[in-house]
Amino acid sequence: MGVSSNRVEDFCYSPDLETALPNSASIPPLEIHKVSLPPKRSTLQALKQRFSEIFFPDDPLHQFKNQTFFRKLILGLQYFFPIFQWGPDYSLKLLKSDVISGLTIASLSIPQGISYAKLANLPPIIGLYSSFVPPLVYSVLGSSRDLAVGPVSIASLVMGSMIREMVSPVTEPILYLQMAFTSTLFAGVFQASLGVLRLGFVVDFLSKATLIGFTAGAAIIVSLQQLKGLLGIVHFTNKMGFLPVMLAVFKHRSEWAWQTILMGSCFLVFLLTTRHISMRKPKLFWISAAAPLTSVVLSTLVVFIFKAQNHGIQTIGHLPVGLNPPSANMLYFQAPYLGLAVKTGIVTGILSLTEGIAVGRTFASMKNYQVDGNKEMMAIGLMNMAGSCTSCYVTTGSFSRSAVNYNAGSKTAVSNIVMASTVLVTLLFLMPLFFYTPNVILGAIIITAVIGLIDFQAILRLWKVDKLDFLACLSALLGVLFISVQMGLAIAVGISIFKILIHVTRPNIVILGNVPGTQIFRNIGHYREASRIASFLILSIESPIYFANSTYLQERILRWVREEEERIQAAKENALKCVILDLAAVTTIDTSGIGALSELKKILDKRSLQLVLANPVGDVYEKLYLSDTLDSIGSNCIYMTVGEAVASISSTYKEMI
Repeated sequence: MGVSSNRVEDFCYSPDLETALPNSASIPPLEIHKVSLPPKRSTLQALKQRFSEIFFPDDPLHQFKNQTFFRKLILGLQYFFPIFQWGPDYSLKLLKSDVISGLTIASLSIPQGISYAKLANLPPIIGLYSSFVPPLVYSVLGSSRDLAVGPVSIASLVMGSMIREMVSPVTEPILYLQMAFTSTLFAGVFQASLGVLRLGFVVDFLSKATLIGFTAGAAIIVSLQQLKGLLGIVHFTNKMGFLPVMLAVFKHRSEWAWQTILMGSCFLVFLLTTRHISMRKPKLFWISAAAPLTSVVLSTLVVFIFKAQNHGIQTIGHLPVGLNPPSANMLYFQAPYLGLAVKTGIVTGILSLTEGIAVGRTFASMKNYQVDGNKEMMAIGLMNMAGSCTSCYVTTGSFSRSAVNYNAGSKTAVSNIVMASTVLVTLLFLMPLFFYTPNVILGAIIITAVIGLIDFQAILRLWKVDKLDFLACLSALLGVLFISVQMGLAIAVGISIFKILIHVTRPNIVILGNVPGTQIFRNIGHYREASRIASFLILSIESPIYFANSTYLQERILRWVREEEERIQAAKENALKCVILDLAAVTTIDTSGIGALSELKKILDKRSLQLVLANPVGDVYEKLYLSDTLDSIGSNCIYMTVGEAVASISSTYKEMI
């Protein structure tokens, strides 16, 4: 289509254009190329390719091509069970590194497991159960070498706050526990389903900006909730908002215990100091990793020696000895609580999945290997499904534990096995030692763990780079603080979707100008040297054209035309003759978009303006051809580049003069 096999010797086609266009001495001769249709494909082939690009962008089956049946069987086993991929090459040297890292993260996961269970309003022993079975399952199914699995603060907080809306952990402890296990099952089913159906893009609706705000808000709420333990308050609000928590703190001043405040403050300062040391000197990571367990041991000894439980210090009390009891019989599927379990499972499933995959990919990039997102979804999902039947609640990869695991030199998922084995020993032999562990130390551990989730630098960077992202972040943060955790998450998702709709329905259009001495056209708002071409309005559409934005694009282009005509009239320049649409960034077009272009063509024809399309990509050009729109636009109005369009049309204007 267009002018074929012609050479335009210069851009100076008429006296009217000479003032705006570079002369032939500065620009090499330009050849006008023909725009061709892409190779013809059957409908089935086109659908197959599109389906593959959407759901299999990484082409996971490429490794099975041209392989024998036996080899395909081995590759399939390795694909679904990554342990068979690295297991045959495992060595004592690797085991040494994994044992060290496994023991290190166990010293962190044991106190954190107990603390996070309390955060979810669950018995502390559930936190240890959740640090035993899930890591074993993940070590067989997971593809990350550095992900340390266990309970995490955000999922614990959200689960606790959502279930507590309908079920009280104090008056209905059995039902509450049943809801926790059932929610974990639904979380696992949802996560595994996303992986099997390769729908991981669903998780992407939680943008990084909204997650930063939600996480910061949740971290503040989690920290404020720990004031109950740090101050020794017995009666406390069940609400999670900033104002109810602060009102409860000062309303019950009579319950403040100086012994608890003193112990909590001392250990909180100790934990924050060790965290600061490890942040300043990463090689000393083991200091902050060992600090929580050290705090538990020291505080327990202090309570035991001084009988502090008789002087206002609340302790964990008795914890049962033994392995995880089966909990499949505790799964609860009856109304009206089934809806609560499903909703809680989906929300906590999305949050834990987002954190787990993000953490896994972060450390994988540091070691230059890949983590398959869909496989991770299946692994985390199956891990939670198994956990729901073995007295565990929602677990995923923890950033703090994974960072310790990475710094400790982990090589494979065996570090999770070592950690789980350490928890096993604790469950079988060490549980009586936790009887005198004070609750206040658990609050201090939680505060230290979640305070790092408040990323002030990231929030300031959002303000600097993208004000809309900053607004989304701030809205999510304030929603968590002043409404509720669930509403904060809903606001975060809503703003993320709204942002997508804004970009989809209101795409960017810019005016292009010629860079002197070249045949390159760029945004005149970004390139000061780029200048308009007399009698031409060149617009670049930076979005696909479809039903959601076709009407807007048509109206916006006509506005550009009106504004350009007004500018030309005011400047007393040559009249506008041609509108060129650069479609280089238009990746696809639907029937609504095609209709909008046809309508635009008719409107411009009535105003004696020529419509020209430049650089239509294969899919767009093919659809224009199949819809017979090319016949109405005209084959001489389709060009490969903007430069060729300007050259050819200017030559035509010259001949007409």
